[in-house]
Amino acid sequence: MSRIGIFFGTDTGRTRRLAKDLAKALGDAAESPVNINKVAPEDLLAFDALILGTPTLGEGALPGLDTGGSMESWLEFLPRAAGLDLSGKVVALFGLGDQDKYGEHFVSALRPIHDWAQACGATLVGRWPVDGYDFIESEAEEAGEFLGLAIDQHNQAHLTAPRLAEWLAQILPALLAAAGPVTVE
Repeated sequence: MSRIGIFFGTDTGRTRRLAKDLAKALGDAAESPVNINKVAPEDLLAFDALILGTPTLGEGALPGLDTGGSMESWLEFLPRAAGLDLSGKVVALFGLGDQDKYGEHFVSALRPIHDWAQACGATLVGRWPVDGYDFIESEAEEAGEFLGLAIDQHNQAHLTAPRLAEWLAQILPALLAAAGPVTVE
């Protein structure tokens, strides 16, 4: 039985907590979330469906050592994973950001992960409308949508649970079709 793999980068632990919430909502359909700094690129190939999450740091940066993080994260992982063959894999993205303090870079760190997954041949699902957010600019916006679910735990924490539920309802059919038959609690 194939399951959905959930991988995340984190700086403060908020992205890890959201990844755990996703795994709980998916029940038996998902494996336990894993920090991206604990895997080799090839580990992602064990899954036909992936959910990848990241915070956006400061002026649109991925978490990692060069952006002030205390441990490796997406910044170090993506170059090692360049050229990974994700053909036939379905990938959904989620990102955390602060639209008030960093409104000119809100969830921009989704862009490099999106571009990497796309270049590796993945099918990307789960775009999310920009309606209901108050930000200036985002590298992760295209045609009125974010490249994945956008979460602002600083200013809109009360909207996280309903957004997460709606997003999961949107992406679940594609993820389950890729992952194969599993039971969702």
